[in-house]
Amino acid sequence: MRIQKGILLLCAMFFSLFSLSSMAEDYYVDVTNNTGFTIMYLYVSPAEIDDWEDDVLGKKVLNTGETKRVNLRGYSSPVFDIKAVDEDGDSYTFWDVNVARRDLTITLDDLD
Repeated sequence: MRIQKGILLLCAMFFSLFSLSSMAEDYYVDVTNNTGFTIMYLYVSPAEIDDWEDDVLGKKVLNTGETKRVNLRGYSSPVFDIKAVDEDGDSYTFWDVNVARRDLTITLDDLD
């Protein structure tokens, strides 16, 4: 009987550790616009998907010299693709950005 309880306890601990490792987490990235142009659209999507998610700026814009914190809630990985589109329609795309390790500053050198 003791052995069965021990095995059950061990199994419960294993499954709880496994489920914690696969849980979604919250992240953020600070995006700074140093392009000299107003950024009209900012898309942040998990790196493993092929489509862009909704514009995180909504009705707002990111003026040159400004920084915007983008909260990313409920994701299983800190790696994202980020795309900004300025007032002239020019785009700046960043692939596989690990937002747990770095923020993002957009300059004209990043123009697609």
